[in-house]
Amino acid sequence: MYTERGAKEMNDKDKISFVIPLPPITKKNSQRIGRRKIGNKTVPFIMPSKKYKDYEKACAPFLVPLSIDYGVNIKAVFYMPTNRKVDLVNLEEALHDILVKYGVLADDNSNIIISCDGSRVRHSKNNPRTEVTITAYKSYEGDSKDTDE
Repeated sequence: MYTERGAKEMNDKDKISFVIPLPPITKKNSQRIGRRKIGNKTVPFIMPSKKYKDYEKACAPFLVPLSIDYGVNIKAVFYMPTNRKVDLVNLEEALHDILVKYGVLADDNSNIIISCDGSRVRHSKNNPRTEVTITAYKSYEGDSKDTDE
């Protein structure tokens, strides 16, 4: 169930779950080169494909801004419409950027998205989608935020 509870109210037993009922799209496939003017120079830059930008816009109605600003695990199960190989990390990057764009997360840095445990890619020809579960991160014995010592 998707909840609009404030970020500070989420406890270890709470989780936020929702589905984006669209075929998942990565951000890195078919990137485009755009040009922008900086002073007197025209400078090239890489921008996402039109397909990704359309996907990003189509996700908006399924997301609620929560401004989560504390450590979480984001489990995402991506149900792809084909059996083609796809890069899980690229799918996660696209999802994280979309969650930030629409205010679900305050940012996608490593202090907020601490882990993506449980994420995977599956196949569903008739019902491609992304199932997302966000849970407050629990530290475990031996976890150290700043060092590997």
